[in-house]
Amino acid sequence: MTSKLLPGNIVYGGPIPVREAQEYRSLGQLIMDRYKSFGDQTVMIDAVSGIEYTGKFLYDSIVRLAQILQKLGIKHNDVVGLSSENSVNFAIAMFAGFAVGATVAPLNVTYSEREVDHAINLSHPKIIFASKITVDRIAKVAKQNKFVKAVIALSGSSTNHPKVYSFTDLMNSDKYKTKPDFTTPAANKTEDVALIVCSSGTTGLPKGVQLTQFNLLATIDSQIQPTMIPFNEITLLTVIPWFHAFGCLTLITTATMGTRLVYLPKFEETLFLSAIEKYRVMMAFMVPPLMVFLAKHPIVDKYDLSSLMVLLCGAAPLSRETEDQIKERIGVPFIRQGYGLSESTLSVLVQTDDYCKPGSVGVLKVGIYAKVVDPDTGKILGPNERGELCFKGDGIMKGYIGDSKSTQSAIRDGWLHTGDIGYFDDSLEFFIVDRIKELIKYKGFQVPPAEIEALLLTNDKIKDAAVIGKPDEEAGELPMAFVVKQPNTQLTAEDVINFVNERASPAKRLRGGVVFVDEIPKNPSGKILRRILRDMLKKQKSKL
Repeated sequence: MTSKLLPGNIVYGGPIPVREAQEYRSLGQLIMDRYKSFGDQTVMIDAVSGIEYTGKFLYDSIVRLAQILQKLGIKHNDVVGLSSENSVNFAIAMFAGFAVGATVAPLNVTYSEREVDHAINLSHPKIIFASKITVDRIAKVAKQNKFVKAVIALSGSSTNHPKVYSFTDLMNSDKYKTKPDFTTPAANKTEDVALIVCSSGTTGLPKGVQLTQFNLLATIDSQIQPTMIPFNEITLLTVIPWFHAFGCLTLITTATMGTRLVYLPKFEETLFLSAIEKYRVMMAFMVPPLMVFLAKHPIVDKYDLSSLMVLLCGAAPLSRETEDQIKERIGVPFIRQGYGLSESTLSVLVQTDDYCKPGSVGVLKVGIYAKVVDPDTGKILGPNERGELCFKGDGIMKGYIGDSKSTQSAIRDGWLHTGDIGYFDDSLEFFIVDRIKELIKYKGFQVPPAEIEALLLTNDKIKDAAVIGKPDEEAGELPMAFVVKQPNTQLTAEDVINFVNERASPAKRLRGGVVFVDEIPKNPSGKILRRILRDMLKKQKSKL
């Protein structure tokens, strides 16, 4: 292990051994050169249609679209928007944007018109790519914002909107003459923004996180081999949306490694399981709701998932119980958790073969520094002391677009303050406790909702659960659970309360009660949207 504890309780992940990606003139050039080198090797598979795409196909498509974008007026450092579910055209559009030196701003496909308007007024895209499910919404909002010069529909032919081009028509049109090769403009790597990803917005409307070309190239150089199998021999499945930071950054890193990437536009039980069986998938990027599905759903037993070697889980905490259930049920030898933020360009912590204690998120990746700070006093804490996690290194964002106030509160003296409470142990392995903002304050105790949620998920009758603090005059807040029952099971609120009482300390008991719901509201990466639950609670109260 390369991690070491420096004087002053700073933990360092060690230097990045090879800085190969960072030597490239630009991120776009790296991706194009890699695809060109993969030639006829299959690099992407659409698990819905079964169509397989080669490195050569992606290279040729990116080269052509990059030149078309230039002819449509896209220049170095312009912004290109992208609102689509996972598809090969999403990848081509994003990589062609990088190739011309543009900034790509992915947009959540579930955004309402109001949220799309907010997001594009942060990034000001000149052109927006949109899929069949988003094109009408995007075209409508684009019409009200003069800086958007055109919308390109990624699927299907022309639409009824003026200023909406068809991607297929553009790629096949004789009007645009293009050369077979393309050289990207040289980037000012530390300044040029490659991606503007929208943060989760758990505290309100999302903020636009600016990640530079250098952030991404350094992250590619710092990737850790999760197994002994080389990346270019791995078949990997992803269902995590590419418009989300976790999905987008895994798409970029796997693209540069020659991994055979099997993708799905959205999670659908039978498609997900049959894709693993059909393509002998070895590795999958997961989020906790998908892990709970693998652990608990009866349909899983009908499929042969024996090819799975590694499940990489990020975006939210995963309980040890869920991990054990999956290992026992499917026999997956390696389940690896990681921890990262949009603001840190993917993971800063990741489990390895030697560092994977129950409940940990692993050790620091190379090139990263960390410290744990007392949120009240600012004092830097030592091993096994809980405080706010802060990170420094090559992956830390340039800042939030158009929001210097939030940037200054997030990045202080070069350190990114995460808002997450955690600690490291004597072997420098890290553990996340909860969000500072989400801790339930019960009579002076700080209660992490994630801990109670993990406990609830060990109950076979509970399919999913979320916990929030219910305001209380005397105690401050009372832990309260929203619970989704497994189908055809008998379960009362009293059963749930007793289940927790028998297994948790008094401060963690569900004194705020239990509400049964059909589903837990989550963002696309599986993070629980507690503010929606708080709103539900307020509405309930106002009715009383």
